[in-house]
Amino acid sequence: MNFSELKLTRPLLKAVEEQGYKTPSPIQAKAIPPVLAGYDLLGCAQTGTGKTAAFALPILQRLAASHPSHKGVRALILTPTRELALQIDECFANYGRYLNVSHCVVFGGVGQQPQVDALRRGADVLTACPGRLNDLIGQGHVDLSRLEIFVLDEADRMLDMGFVNDVKKVIRHLPAQRQNLLFSATMPKEIEQLANSILKKPVTVKVDPVSSTVERIEQSLYFVNRPDKKRLLAKLLADPAVTSALVFSRTKHGANAIATFLNKQGIGAAAIHGNKSQSARVAALDSFKAGKIRALVATDIAARGIDINELSHVFNFDLPEVPETYVHRIGRTGRAGAEGVAISFCSPEEKEYLAGIEKLNRKKIPVLELPDLGERPEPAVPAQPAPRPERQKAKPEQRVEKPKKEQKQAEKAPENQQEVSIVEEKNTQAGQPLSASAKRRRRRRRAAGKAAEAAAQENAKREERGERPERNERNERPTEKQAAKQAPSNREKAQSGRGQQKNAARPEQKQSQRNSGRGQQKPARAEKQPRQAAPVKDEDPGLLLISRKPPAQKFASFEEYMKSHGGFSEPIEGEAEE
Repeated sequence: MNFSELKLTRPLLKAVEEQGYKTPSPIQAKAIPPVLAGYDLLGCAQTGTGKTAAFALPILQRLAASHPSHKGVRALILTPTRELALQIDECFANYGRYLNVSHCVVFGGVGQQPQVDALRRGADVLTACPGRLNDLIGQGHVDLSRLEIFVLDEADRMLDMGFVNDVKKVIRHLPAQRQNLLFSATMPKEIEQLANSILKKPVTVKVDPVSSTVERIEQSLYFVNRPDKKRLLAKLLADPAVTSALVFSRTKHGANAIATFLNKQGIGAAAIHGNKSQSARVAALDSFKAGKIRALVATDIAARGIDINELSHVFNFDLPEVPETYVHRIGRTGRAGAEGVAISFCSPEEKEYLAGIEKLNRKKIPVLELPDLGERPEPAVPAQPAPRPERQKAKPEQRVEKPKKEQKQAEKAPENQQEVSIVEEKNTQAGQPLSASAKRRRRRRRAAGKAAEAAAQENAKREERGERPERNERNERPTEKQAAKQAPSNREKAQSGRGQQKNAARPEQKQSQRNSGRGQQKPARAEKQPRQAAPVKDEDPGLLLISRKPPAQKFASFEEYMKSHGGFSEPIEGEAEE
């Protein structure tokens, strides 16, 4: 059978011939006729059998047959990964190059504005990942109300990656009248339930047994310890027969480590996984397809739908936990009827995964003898930094401790100064420069020594003259804090000085007024009592009485004292009238 027997139009046949396709694959031969007839389809075929062309060719022919006036999306293809979305969009571009059918692709990880601009220009075929598509639908950039064909590709992978809820959100925005196509490499019960809820009287196409592997792929197995896997991989990749290899790692960190190790061994390699940016992932794929690097290390995100022509080898560096994933991994080689080689590494802790894979395939994987890997290199010991020179610490008897109170410091000053001077002299003799604080202490010590010598000389002179030597004011001098508490502030001194001057001037003024007004008659009106002087702040009145001058003449009694001063009616001389 050839493609002309599938009732495809001439522009499609020309594009298919340019792609090098001569005869359709089994899935293409069985799926294209019912899709052209408008039936729903449930396709189950192993990876690498040409499922993309099985739905792309009939979709292009149906959309090219009619040209509606609206610019909305007419066909939607949902895929689980960005790489698969780009590949499907590329297939639509290659197959529909002679048709007037526009296409567009949207996925996350990149800016959405270029994708929004492409949607505004109009796209008949939209290939999308569920997450970014739901975002654009919520923002009003995508209208699916006039959709004609809906395709869910790699449905089992959607289920594994947890995209089932996102797929259901997209389906809520689709019209009821549409054609539905569902393709999957495996057919677990969950996928069958999803298919029953989407498809209406579908045509079921099963080319190969469910979860079967390609017979042309040569499978083999090595039992190897985990630390020796990288050296085994490098030894196998050194074989010139391995022209291109896809290496699968279970973790993203492991993929980076494997790629780094291979590059150190002189084998060009690059890693691709979910943590890589979209531009880095595309650059790695392009370099691998162009032959610039020999090995592409990937996680299971690259196990689905990535079409790499003439891939010679697939290495399972880590066995997958899910047996079906093994089928998708080795399906990257031996595509389109070509032969391929799949080599797996199994460590002792992965034997449980191997049992599940062999149970699914219903046959044992041949075990190869482990080649000589040489002695395992010892792990590099990190270079220890050079020890820092130990700082010379003062001996306990030479250590200077700063006392808490200044009085203790004054008592212990001579001893401490002597100890400090001994330490500084030793450091100076050893050629070590003094610090700024040590220099200040030395200056203060010298000044204190000079002052002490001057005081001692002055006291010696006083003793020679028979005078009492001066007392050492150092111990009696109050500290700065005590002096600050005892001494009043300048403001209080000024206020107390002004108050004393006023109080001293008031008695003189009152005495002169009394002397000038003794001979005058008192007015009939009661004289206004003079204002009492305000007591000075913080001044005890009893101190004023004590500070008065003692009387010049002594009297036997108080009555004699009053008579000598003119009696009880006359005021005392020099005293103010109270």
